[in-house]
Amino acid sequence: MEIRQAIHSEHAKTLDTQGLRDQFLIEELFVDNQLKLVHSHIDRIIIGGAQPVEEPVTVPAALGKQTGTDFFLERRELGTINIGGPGSVVVDGTRHDIDTHEGLYIGKGSRDIQFESQNPDKPAAFYMACAPAHQAHPTRKVTLEDASPQTLGDTANSNRRTIYKYLVPDVLPTCQLLMGMTRLEEGSLWNTMPCHTHERRMEAYFYFDMADDSLVFHMMGEPQETRHLVVRNRQAVLSPSWSLHSGVGTGSYTFIWAMVGENQTFPDMDHVAMSDLR
Repeated sequence: MEIRQAIHSEHAKTLDTQGLRDQFLIEELFVDNQLKLVHSHIDRIIIGGAQPVEEPVTVPAALGKQTGTDFFLERRELGTINIGGPGSVVVDGTRHDIDTHEGLYIGKGSRDIQFESQNPDKPAAFYMACAPAHQAHPTRKVTLEDASPQTLGDTANSNRRTIYKYLVPDVLPTCQLLMGMTRLEEGSLWNTMPCHTHERRMEAYFYFDMADDSLVFHMMGEPQETRHLVVRNRQAVLSPSWSLHSGVGTGSYTFIWAMVGENQTFPDMDHVAMSDLR
């Protein structure tokens, strides 16, 4: 498990391109038959990926040492969305079949977790976000049809998109983790613009379904002191509360968002006027 420290906004202003990438960009999350995790001190979120191919990927009991607990989810909850082929997640002996773009919430107290692919030629790829939790909620599968869809934007501004809210209070209970997926319509390339920040929670964006020669210019930083990161397929960006999070692609893409913080009110955002951006 890689550890990332929290970064003050004044410190971030002094970083060059590589410095920003080192602190906020997660470049590799999927390796065959491995579990990859990044533990950020920003609201203690853990971002990860599991790609079982020839063999299952298991969450080892030793991970509890990284969180100071007897086992990984003793005091945590986890959400995962499958961006690969059909797969399964086995939680304490119960199998949950998770198809492409389906999700699973795994509640606090779950001990044994294993990720599997149904076909090694089309392996599953489980993107996950994990947050501290104070209460145990039931483990539950969420299909794309279960998610609470919301369509925003318009073609004139190249930001027509549908937000699928997998882990929100209207769908199922969690302690603090919010998670969902945003699909842009054909010809729309901007996400989350006009932009916003979250004074009361952080957010992580994970970009995928991108062509090999495509990329996203992900905007970050304080609204009056913006920076950008060049992000490629299956890479994630950590966004502290002080940072905006928005992007524009050179081609089509989809992204998964995950939020951790003080409330679960989805529209609780500090909107930034276009005239105030610098």
